Amino acid sequence: MLTPLGRLDKYAASENIFNRQMVARSLLDTLKEVSDDERDCIAVLERVSRLADDSEPTVRAELMEQVPHIAMFCQENRPSIPYAFSKYLLPIVVRYLADQNNQVRKTSQAALLVLLEQELIERYDVEAKVCPVLVELTAPDSNDDVKTEAVAIMCKMASMVGKDITERLILPRFCEMCCDCRMFHVRKVCAANFGDICSVVGQQATEEMLLPRFFQLCSDNVWGVRKACAECFMAVSCATSQEVRRTKLSTLFINLISDPSRWVRQAAFQSLGPFISTFANPSSSGQFFKEEELCLYNHYELPLVADESDFAETLENDKEESNFMLVHSLPETMFHCTSSSESCQEAEKPLSDQELYNSFNFWRTPLPKIDIDLELQETAETLDSETQEGEQEVVASASSNVTMATRKELEEMIENLEPHIDDPDVKAQVEVLSAALRASSLDPQEETTAGIGKSDIVESALRYIHNDSDFSTNSSFSPEEEKKSKIQDIVPQALLDQYLSMTDPSRAQTVDTEIAKHCAYSLPGVALTLGRQNWHCLKDTYETLASDMQWKVRRTLAFSIHELAVILGDQLTAGDLVPVFNGFLKDLDEVRIGVLKHLHDFLKLLHPDKRREYLYQLQEFLVTDNSRNWRFRAELAEQLILLLDLYSARDIYDYLRPIALSLCADKVSSVRWISFKLVSEMVKKLYSAPPPTFVVDLMNELVETFCRCQKWSGRQTFAFICQTIIEDDCLPMDQFAEHLLPHLLLLASDRVPNVRVLLAKTLRQTLLEKEYFLTCVSAHQEAVEQTIVALQMDNDNDVKYFASIHPASTKIADDAMSTASSTY
Repeated sequence: MLTPLGRLDKYAASENIFNRQMVARSLLDTLKEVSDDERDCIAVLERVSRLADDSEPTVRAELMEQVPHIAMFCQENRPSIPYAFSKYLLPIVVRYLADQNNQVRKTSQAALLVLLEQELIERYDVEAKVCPVLVELTAPDSNDDVKTEAVAIMCKMASMVGKDITERLILPRFCEMCCDCRMFHVRKVCAANFGDICSVVGQQATEEMLLPRFFQLCSDNVWGVRKACAECFMAVSCATSQEVRRTKLSTLFINLISDPSRWVRQAAFQSLGPFISTFANPSSSGQFFKEEELCLYNHYELPLVADESDFAETLENDKEESNFMLVHSLPETMFHCTSSSESCQEAEKPLSDQELYNSFNFWRTPLPKIDIDLELQETAETLDSETQEGEQEVVASASSNVTMATRKELEEMIENLEPHIDDPDVKAQVEVLSAALRASSLDPQEETTAGIGKSDIVESALRYIHNDSDFSTNSSFSPEEEKKSKIQDIVPQALLDQYLSMTDPSRAQTVDTEIAKHCAYSLPGVALTLGRQNWHCLKDTYETLASDMQWKVRRTLAFSIHELAVILGDQLTAGDLVPVFNGFLKDLDEVRIGVLKHLHDFLKLLHPDKRREYLYQLQEFLVTDNSRNWRFRAELAEQLILLLDLYSARDIYDYLRPIALSLCADKVSSVRWISFKLVSEMVKKLYSAPPPTFVVDLMNELVETFCRCQKWSGRQTFAFICQTIIEDDCLPMDQFAEHLLPHLLLLASDRVPNVRVLLAKTLRQTLLEKEYFLTCVSAHQEAVEQTIVALQMDNDNDVKYFASIHPASTKIADDAMSTASSTY
């Protein structure tokens, strides 16, 4: 009988190609057989080196496929065969990178990447054996195909070998390859992997060495190269500073968007949203990501203004720049520092509440501040503090600015707003205007004591109405004003304008028929970048996308509307997203599933009163375009479990209970399984919330609906629900024994064996495991034992088996599933 080595030698020398392929395929097994003897292991590896010289490409390719597995074996047995991989296997891998056969080269490239990914190649070997070969293969006189493949390998391995090796050994040759005048394929590979190289070498090397090459590639005469640049633009942008991104890359990107080639424009528009997202700045967007959770960033920690006239000048500049920015740029908790040191200290305290989702701090148009008029204060500070009469004269002169025309204007505004007083935002505006009107109507004596801030009240109220970009019910913008409302300073305006143009119907004709879908996909990222204070820039675009004729566009928005709601806050969500959300609820199933999958995530952001309105619409989710779309109902059951935390016991009983019971009787078993969990959680919720009548009524309904059902599947459902309630400890055992157990035990005489089988499992494997039935001697325990004895003498063998076995001898879930009815 041949030894492993003898068998290896025999078939390795065979003239039959298939025998030599078999040898290559069995090398790992041979190594394992001789692993106890170090010399035999070395002998096998030496034969691997000889097999690598085989003239047949299929044998070499088969050998290369086994190299990663053999390398792993060598690593695990490193004490007995040190340096085996470096000495015998790595030279083969490197040599095959330049093999004449395409299949062998591809296999060796894949093997090299696997070895690097698994960290099986020592750092020294990477520097001394791998990188020099790749640099040599990319030499100007190298084979074209080999050169292209070698560049691709260099780019892919950069992230695995780290910054140091990449900068010293790979980056110089990569920069040369970006300027390869003869082979556009090489330039295309460089462009496609440009972002990966930038992310490895970091900001300094990117800006100093790579960006000039990137500019050349973006203006390459081959459209495929420019298209590859557009596709990796976001990754390149992430590796640069904000200044370079704004001053250089934005201009470069605009050139790609207006490229003569449709394919380049298409790729550029697809990358536009991601590129815009790289401009995100916590200090401007007001948000940041931490531990996979969206948090609010306190960007209102501004230095206190020493000179209030400068502060007023700042406000005036903001007003000229954008009406919206005037109202929203002021933090709610910014105090005007006067002579009181306490107010200054209070303003300097960290505003921890702003890290919460506080809609008042973060989105709402601030109520006009009743502060001392800046000019009056400046004048008052020049006067002697004892000249009280002089100050009153200044106040009186300021108060005289409130004319009868102003009062009339305020009265008209209040009168126009009163029909819409139910709206919380309108109500707040009416209160502000009323306060201003009262301030303008003070008698002379009151003016003496309270008139200092009166003119400021009126001025602020008027500014509140005239400049409030959210309140546009009875107003219309001129085209210039509308264009001005889209202005912001976070993203270069040219980029944002291009993004907003993606909903233009002409874009679908000249760029991409699915351009609107790409716009919808990246909209949450763009909204996060701009921040909620600039939502007015995107609002019209969002509404256009939400009414797009393509259901794929609306579906994309539906899947992300909950994320956008987190970004915008509860008040903007209520005003701008809720109408869109309501439209999606009545859309096609393909769109509705988007809002359904994140129904809980969206509803939890709404005000409780608004949230209750959706209780009436939940029933509509039971109706689908296709009755066989059972996954829709399964998702509904999953969401209802989460929604239990958002509603009161009364709402759960009145609205969610009927839906849950309906899902428990669904034709599809997968829907029923989730519904059993839903009902058990509902029982748990109702039991813990007053009044106790809700849970008692629910349990009685379970008995009437399922336990006494004429169909055996309904009675089986009752047993399943009871089993779930017991397993999840949804009720104290004494309550379960009082309300559900007597009815459950009646199923022991059910005429259908499947019902009795499930009863036996529930009693044996679930109920009797509870401490209540193990330690407490009661009438309920005796009834359970009598029922089990009866089941052990059942005529059906399966019933007897499950009533007799020990609970730990089988898996509950598997057994339960085995008795479930078929899918339909």
